[in-house]
Amino acid sequence: MLGRPAWCRTLGACGDDGRVALPTAPGAPVTDPDLVAALRDDLTASGYGVAGVEEVLGAVAADALHREEPVPALRATQAAGDDVVAALVRTFLLGVAVPRRAVEGAFPTLGIGGAERLGLVETDGDQVRARVDLRPYTAVDGGGEVDWWIASDLGELATGQALRTDHVLGVGGASTTLAQVTVRDDRDHVLDLGTGCGIQALHASRHSRRVVGTDISRRALAFARFNAALAGVALDLREGSMLEPVADERFDLVVSNPPFVITPRTPGMPSYEYRDGGRSGDAIVRELVEGVGEVLAPGGVAQLLGNWEVRRGEEWHERVGAWLDASGLDGWVVQRELQDPAQYAETWIRDGGTTPDRDRAAWADRYGQWLDDFASRDVEGIGFGFVTLRRPHGAPTLRRLEEVTGTVRQPLGPAVAAALAAHDWLAMSDDDLAEQRLFVAPDVSEERYLTPGDPDPQVVLLRQGGGFGRAVQAGTALAGFVGVCDGELTVGQIVNALGALLEVGADAVAADVLPSARGLVRDGLLLPAG
Repeated sequence: MLGRPAWCRTLGACGDDGRVALPTAPGAPVTDPDLVAALRDDLTASGYGVAGVEEVLGAVAADALHREEPVPALRATQAAGDDVVAALVRTFLLGVAVPRRAVEGAFPTLGIGGAERLGLVETDGDQVRARVDLRPYTAVDGGGEVDWWIASDLGELATGQALRTDHVLGVGGASTTLAQVTVRDDRDHVLDLGTGCGIQALHASRHSRRVVGTDISRRALAFARFNAALAGVALDLREGSMLEPVADERFDLVVSNPPFVITPRTPGMPSYEYRDGGRSGDAIVRELVEGVGEVLAPGGVAQLLGNWEVRRGEEWHERVGAWLDASGLDGWVVQRELQDPAQYAETWIRDGGTTPDRDRAAWADRYGQWLDDFASRDVEGIGFGFVTLRRPHGAPTLRRLEEVTGTVRQPLGPAVAAALAAHDWLAMSDDDLAEQRLFVAPDVSEERYLTPGDPDPQVVLLRQGGGFGRAVQAGTALAGFVGVCDGELTVGQIVNALGALLEVGADAVAADVLPSARGLVRDGLLLPAG
């Protein structure tokens, strides 16, 4: 979450007893170290993890719950009787009132009173109801597997109501995507810009000495602090807008899942802090792309998600490419999806909890406002993707904009890091490249397509099994070149041999093969030996 306020403050001041005093954040959990430790012990002992939840629910109910359909999960947890995981699922994932006795069994150390003081639940006689969503989270990023519990605001499924405008989102698809595409090599100083519930900061804490998280939402920062304490992680959390809280600092890595949703700035249109940046059109993403270099250390990398408008008469890469040029940074943009204005409007109106069956008039009104807003700027499509930026030590040398809409192999972070390293390695002349030795990456296979009865293939594809899953069509010379790359012969030796074998000369083979070989190295299909 990012936004407009032109002020910031560091959240949390430690007193003599080591407890953290937080500004008031209504509806957010309280971070009491002793109570959080008791909660962690109880959750661990209960088996309330992803595997435990799926075991209680079963495959059918678990899949239905992922689709936001609670009925099978309600039936499965009711049938589970006194099982503590079932009680926690009903309380924190499904948002139903649960008998006090069932919740007490899940919190033998913390107790119901402790859960109330943390702001997790409220009681009404013999019934206990969740005040927050608290769920297990397991994921794999470029650094390996993570296993935490994440608190956020209760969602529409649990409340049955439209979201509040200061809603603190949990871990969604966009959050998971960013965590998986982020480079995970060791970094000294990391910034999570618009931290929300803190999930990107938690991921970064595993390979960083210090992590700063910023947000305009005091409630989001309270959730982030609670989640960090529950995970046993120390974060530096600050309240403020965009880059203002860190204007005088430099970071080795910046990650951001900003409020990139393009929302009409018209009266009566609700603005949600977790997704709306308070700018017109795609200005919030443009500002971030063009400005994040101010806080990047030399060699520092910034990775963010974003939407961008595709306007009549221009290609998507023209608009985003202008942002890269203005940034003064190395830049690589991957567009993963393109929606038309109607699809986009439907997605985000529903996301806020307004549906045609719940409130037909509001649905139609907001739909019209969205279409009018896009029409005012001649928007024909809205792209979604991720952006990787890097502060070069000299002039920018990387400018890459591509569309990859097919299936990719997550996590992509290692592939992104390898591509940046390959770009630097390739900064050599063809003469120097000729002295290098290459070998085929272990995940690359060759596919040959022949007409029945024809001994020679008409099409040869080099297919990457991991990363972006790229498929490269290879001509005769390139296929022969790759087939010999085993790290023994130099590039120049292979080119000379192919020139003699094909009877066209080494210069002709080099002109044909070397540009493609560079592309294969850049994309990880060929790797430098040694």
